[in-house]
Amino acid sequence: QVQLVESGGGLVQAGGSLRLSCAASGSIFSTYAMGWYRQAPGKQRELVALITYGGSTNYTDSVKGRFTISRDNAKNTVYLQMNSLKPEDTAVYYCNAEKVTGIWRYNYWGQGTQVTVSS
Repeated sequence: QVQLVESGGGLVQAGGSLRLSCAASGSIFSTYAMGWYRQAPGKQRELVALITYGGSTNYTDSVKGRFTISRDNAKNTVYLQMNSLKPEDTAVYYCNAEKVTGIWRYNYWGQGTQVTVSS
């Protein structure tokens, strides 16, 4: 079992920056792939950035060069540094932890944190 708590959301002007944090507790954090997803009103939830337990990263095209995902296994925390924010980045951002072990898939979500970018 993994519990995830996001923080760091808020209101920022276009061009500004925010850093989201996701603190994990419960299971062995370092064995999970961690992701940040977002969901804007009326839209489907989409993957923003992913970091594997080995540290490899992947980003959706719209945030490449602006967002950076990182993890600190000693602190059981994953971060999303968001720079050059745009109004279209406005959404609820969710932290996700996933691990596949044999036939078992473990998947957990945080409660979400609102990010609002004003123009």
